[in-house]
Amino acid sequence: MTRTHHYECRTDWTGAGTTGTVDYRSYERSYVTRSPGRPDLHGSADPAFRGDDTRWNPELLLVAALSQCHLLWYLHLCAVNGVTVLEYHDDAHATMAETADGGGHFTGVELRPVVTVAAADMVDRARDLHGDAAAKCFIAASVNFPVSHTPRVEVGGG
Repeated sequence: MTRTHHYECRTDWTGAGTTGTVDYRSYERSYVTRSPGRPDLHGSADPAFRGDDTRWNPELLLVAALSQCHLLWYLHLCAVNGVTVLEYHDDAHATMAETADGGGHFTGVELRPVVTVAAADMVDRARDLHGDAAAKCFIAASVNFPVSHTPRVEVGGG
């Protein structure tokens, strides 16, 4: 049985000022995205495109979504496979190339999770489960560029 899920949000541009888009420099790239029951997400363009560097931009949000999706699948797979994860950190890195026509595209995202597990006998399985998580991530399966992962697994817990 195939299940279908639906997601809705509303994005409102907040940077019109008094002149709107009279010219390229006349407006702010600020926006607010809302979805019922959630905090507002304040965003802007990447600073390279006249955006506000204190706000999330679409490129960062895409990288964050990939990192978060991998994390959630990974934790699920560890839980059902007897791997106790004590800590998880991911310093994800992405590369985007601009094209001559002013457009662009991501050329790749590398997830770099550092995972701490409860016991040494969990390390190999913990490392292997990253491949399974990568294969199941809805976001990674939806993009047209490579999403790699370079995990490091450590033992903690005293």
